[in-house]
Amino acid sequence: MQCVETRLNKNSLLLALKRYSSAVNNMEQTILLPSLLRDVPSEDGENCEAAVNSMDLFEFYHLLKGIRNTVESGLVPHDDSKAKKNAVLHKSLEPLLEADPEVFFHFHLQGLFSVMGSLTKKAQNLTEKYLDIIGIDQ
Repeated sequence: MQCVETRLNKNSLLLALKRYSSAVNNMEQTILLPSLLRDVPSEDGENCEAAVNSMDLFEFYHLLKGIRNTVESGLVPHDDSKAKKNAVLHKSLEPLLEADPEVFFHFHLQGLFSVMGSLTKKAQNLTEKYLDIIGIDQ
C-alpha cells in the first residue's frame, strides 16, 4: 500500500493541504505549553504584512491552528464585518471573473499553493522555535 503522498502528484493541491495540516498537527503535538510563546516576537526574515509581523508566536500559533481547522472542516460563516468586506471584494472582482475564468482560476490556485507552502514553513519554524525555547536540540 502506497503512502498518500506518493500517490498524489507533487503539485497536487490535496498534497499541499495535507502537508500543511500535518505540519500544524506536529506543531500542536510538540507545543505542550503554548503560553511559553507569549510575547516572543516572530523573527521571520520574509517580507510579510505588518499585522502578521506584529503578532507574537502565541497569536501566530492560534492563527495557524484556526487556518488548519478551516482547511479541514470548510468555511464557516464569519461575523458581519468580515462578510461585508468579502461582499465588497467580490463586487470588485466581478469584472475579472467575466474576462477569463480559467486564467483567474490558475491565478488563485497558484496563490493558494504559495500561501499553503508559506504557512507550512511557518508552522515548522514555530515548532523549532518552541523546541529552542524549552532547550531541546533537534
